[in-house]
Amino acid sequence: MEKLYKGIHEFKESHFKKEEDFFKRLSEEQAPEVLFITCSDSRVDPNLVTQSKPGELFIVRNVGNIIPPYDSIKDKNNVAAAIEFAVLSLKIKDIIVCGHSNCGAMQAIFKDEKELNNMPHLRDWLKLALPVKKMIERYYPNAQGESRQRIVEEENILAQLQNIQTYPFVAQALEQGSLHLHGWYYDIGSGSMFAYNPEKDIFEEIRYGKNA
Repeated sequence: MEKLYKGIHEFKESHFKKEEDFFKRLSEEQAPEVLFITCSDSRVDPNLVTQSKPGELFIVRNVGNIIPPYDSIKDKNNVAAAIEFAVLSLKIKDIIVCGHSNCGAMQAIFKDEKELNNMPHLRDWLKLALPVKKMIERYYPNAQGESRQRIVEEENILAQLQNIQTYPFVAQALEQGSLHLHGWYYDIGSGSMFAYNPEKDIFEEIRYGKNA
């Protein structure tokens, strides 16, 4: 905690003072154009990897970057609440679902349920990703190790992109062309970000400028 306290002090005395006018404007309203849905994993920092400023991303984080299908959780679905607010109130233009390498949640869906008996909330949450597990077992029965892990993580992103389209207001915005969906995969070890290309059915590294 000492490191966090020191960081708060340094932020207030250094960065905040340099950008005080910016934070003053930011305190009055937010107008992000992107909803960024990603994993709770401490190694994934949306603002860092996109080099975005406060106020530019509306961020939702949970274990496994999972989006429960519409009406799958009847009560206290905070992901659905965030999506509603982002699309209907903030009028965001893009939704990014971002998975990542070495995702513990995607490893956990292959564990025996008994291994998670002491974590009942986590066990029940991960059941939402069981369709991904079944798809892997059916179509990639011989995949093993790091290869299977990458496949699982990428397929989970695609599954969540399908889930979010079960929300009627999302489907309507997509049909109207006012909203766009993106599936991203972050490789922590290389710092590379990959975007799903539906025409080629593959994840391609995002490149910009001279390296594009």
